[in-house]
Amino acid sequence: MGLLKDIHAYMKCKFYYFLGLFSLCLIALSSCKGPSNSGELVGVRLNKLKANKAPHGMVLIPGGTFIMGQSDEDITYAQIAQNRQVTIAPFYMDDTEISNSEYRQFVHWVRDSILIYNFLGDDNYFVDAGNGERYIDWKKVNSSSPWKSKDENAKERLSSMFYQGEDRIFGKNELDVRLLRYHYEWYDLRSATAAKNDPTKSRSDFIMRDTMLIYPDTTVWLNDFSYAQNEPMVEGYFSHPSFDDYPVVGVTWRQAQAFNTWRTRLYNNVANSTGKIERMPYQLPSEAEWEYAARGGKVGMQYPWGGPSARNAKGCLMANFKPGRGNYIDDGAAYTAPVYSYWPNDFGLYNMAGNVAEWTQSSFNESANSFVHDMNPTYTYNAKSSDHETLKRKVVRGGSWKDVGYFLQNGARQYEYQDTSKSYIGFRSVTRYAGVSM
Repeated sequence: MGLLKDIHAYMKCKFYYFLGLFSLCLIALSSCKGPSNSGELVGVRLNKLKANKAPHGMVLIPGGTFIMGQSDEDITYAQIAQNRQVTIAPFYMDDTEISNSEYRQFVHWVRDSILIYNFLGDDNYFVDAGNGERYIDWKKVNSSSPWKSKDENAKERLSSMFYQGEDRIFGKNELDVRLLRYHYEWYDLRSATAAKNDPTKSRSDFIMRDTMLIYPDTTVWLNDFSYAQNEPMVEGYFSHPSFDDYPVVGVTWRQAQAFNTWRTRLYNNVANSTGKIERMPYQLPSEAEWEYAARGGKVGMQYPWGGPSARNAKGCLMANFKPGRGNYIDDGAAYTAPVYSYWPNDFGLYNMAGNVAEWTQSSFNESANSFVHDMNPTYTYNAKSSDHETLKRKVVRGGSWKDVGYFLQNGARQYEYQDTSKSYIGFRSVTRYAGVSM
């Protein structure tokens, strides 16, 4: 008996020894961030990132690793949306789709710029920047709008911005949207990097330029559907104040690029004039960033709210989509819904499924999944007008108000051509952490 007690006491001591050792291992593993110095550095950077003030209307999407691709068995997409583990660096993302009122600010800026530069000829609206350059004084424009001028000469010049002659209806002054063109430029870093050892190339070879109409195509409400009474949507969806908070549609991928260029320049011009730090460029999210953000940190779920059902425990639909044949209204909206409708996902993002599908930065390639990197994966291509149409395909994610539930899944992929505008495609923007407080 004494021997058995000794053995029991010994085994008990060994048990608590290994239990304590195991606990220490768990504690060490739970706080593991690599080598001590780099772990502390990562912690400092992460805390700084969390403390950094997010850009207006955006939320922080913390970096992480996730399984990208279809969340259920899908034979159709088995070859183009294969599951794989990838890592995404932190970024900021608009918490909603870009609304009509937000995109209208871009349209009004272009409209006023064209009026002041090309038609008005009033030096009072300019600020002399030296070296023979001058810029529009937007404070002056906002405080004394040229559109409200009572000067007869100014009124006559204003009329040049409206439809003329037989293009007018009942003599009403309506803005000629064919005048609203925006010129923007960007540097093609990938092409420049690939040719960095080519002595025949200069920097100008990789500066891309584009000038395009930026007013949304409001006729999409008729063009996308046969024999549907959507004339009221054509006439009022973008311009009427009732739709201010609804997502902008009828915008091509290239127009979304132009908007993000304008948004970046607008902020940075203000930052430079007030002594603030410039912000990293706004752009469309990559396909991987979009899916990672849509999942909201949930693992293996079909929808942004989890899954596998499109309804919650009370039977309420969780997004704006087409729940049944000929049924568009049971989710609470016949067409689109305001951008802050329904519950956000765990990252604080609204309508990552349904409402409008969203453009991404990524080009669509059926085999891209097999060759993109596993750190911030994306496949992009700057298609020229002379390129084949297949090179102009851009990935669209999220499903829309007119789609059935399948297309609302986090991993479902679709594409549209970069010059195509639809009544069910919009977009939202992302920007990166610049390492300073803004």
